Amino acid sequence: MPPGSYADRLRASRVYLVLEAGAAARAVEPALRGGVDLVQLRDKEGSDGEIVRAGRDLRALCQEHGALFLVNDRPDLAVECDADGVHVGQDDMPVDEARAIVGRDRIVGTSTHSAAQVDAADAADVDYYAVGPVFETPTKEGRPATGWDLIGYAAGRATKPWFAIGGMDPATARAAAAAGAQRVVVVRAIRDADDPEAAARAVRAALDAEARVGAA
Repeated sequence: MPPGSYADRLRASRVYLVLEAGAAARAVEPALRGGVDLVQLRDKEGSDGEIVRAGRDLRALCQEHGALFLVNDRPDLAVECDADGVHVGQDDMPVDEARAIVGRDRIVGTSTHSAAQVDAADAADVDYYAVGPVFETPTKEGRPATGWDLIGYAAGRATKPWFAIGGMDPATARAAAAAGAQRVVVVRAIRDADDPEAAARAVRAALDAEARVGAA
C-alpha cells in the first residue's frame, strides 16, 4: 500500500476520469474544477514519448488541483512521467509485476469483471479496483456488461476502495450509488461533454444525492 496520504485520498475519491491524450487538453482542467478526484491517461495510439509528455503535463495539472494522476497499462511510463500510479487490466501486465516496477510509493489499480476477480483484487497487492462494465461501452468493445449484481457483490465484500465503471453518467452514477458504489469511473459523459466542468459536477452531485437518501 502506498503512503497513508494516497490511501486516504483514494477512499475519499468519488469521480475518476479516464481519457486519452487528445481529449485531455480540452477536458481535464474543467473536469478537475468540476470535482474529478482522479485522472487516468489511457492512450493506446500514442508513442511512448507522446504519452510521457502528455503524462507530465497532466501530472502537473492534477497536482495543481489536488487530484491523483495515473497511467493505464504501462508502469514504466507511469514512473517516467512521475505519475501517482498505474492501472492494469485483466489482460495487461500482472499486478505483481506492475508493483515491482512502480514500487511501494505509487498506486496500483486493476479492473474486475466477475465475482472471482473482485475477490482476487481485494486480496491482491492493489490499492483499488474498478468493477464492471455495468453497461456495455464502446471504450471496451466486446466486453460484456456485468450488470448491477456485481456492484452489489463488491459492495458487500470489498475491503479496499473500488469504483463502478461502464456507462456512468449522472443517472447511472446515482443508480450505482443506490446499488452500493461510493465511487465511479467516467469516460464519455465528461470527456465528450460540451461543458466538462458541468458534467463532472453533475456526476458528483448525483453520487452525493444518493448518499443523502441512503443516510436519511
